[in-house]
Amino acid sequence: MSIDAPTRRAGTMPARRQSGLPDWSLGLFGLVAFAGVLELLPRTGVISERYFPPFSAMVGALVEAMGTDTFWSATGETLQAWGIGLAIALVAGVGLGLLIGSVPILQRLTASTVEFLRPVPSVALIPLAVLVFGITNIRSTLLLIVYAAFWQVLIQAIYGVQDVDPVARETARSYQLGRWARLRHLVWPTALPYVMTGVRLGAAVALILAVTAGIVGIGQGLGWLIVRAQSGNDVPTIYGIVLFTGLLGVVVNLLARALERRALAWHSSVRADLGG
Repeated sequence: MSIDAPTRRAGTMPARRQSGLPDWSLGLFGLVAFAGVLELLPRTGVISERYFPPFSAMVGALVEAMGTDTFWSATGETLQAWGIGLAIALVAGVGLGLLIGSVPILQRLTASTVEFLRPVPSVALIPLAVLVFGITNIRSTLLLIVYAAFWQVLIQAIYGVQDVDPVARETARSYQLGRWARLRHLVWPTALPYVMTGVRLGAAVALILAVTAGIVGIGQGLGWLIVRAQSGNDVPTIYGIVLFTGLLGVVVNLLARALERRALAWHSSVRADLGG
């Protein structure tokens, strides 16, 4: 499994320094260009408007949907499930990751189990969630979210503990530092960049599953709104809500990165990004 490395290779420079433009301006230009392509493809007949309406029609349908209480109720349900599920996954993933990574015997005992369960997609648990909790209970959605996000955090936490410098570990033992002192001053600072990567990945995966749950008929979140629009053959609204979920994903990623920068202000990778 490849790790989303929390550090930047020496000698590389942020893109904004190479181009002379800030990242936000480049990102804004990319969004405008993407919106232009979405507008032109159906207008020029490359794609039928019946299946792919212009971008302006998507935005118009989204604005109209945002004027209803149903839309915001669905958004609130999706975000509630996302927040609760992610919090549970973080607590369980970080706690078990630190424990398993710190105890070699536990690493060997759980390695095969983790490698067996981790690739199982959360959507495979949908029949079980519906059978146990039903389709209207938020716990069905939480089961899917927690299962998906948990592995993202757990694996990163384990790798973070394993990355502790053996020399530093032996030095701590020679100074007879207690278990909690080693965890606070040695293990946690080393594992934190990995944990924050797990938080960022877990937050994105949790949002995906929160929306997916509604699409498969669990709850009445944003996924349910998409299915309802599909059943009414309201194609612009379908795409409009999809765009809104994409914007939510961008916001979640920005918040996760802001939290990462704040938590790792002391780390070399963050100082390099900030030009420090």
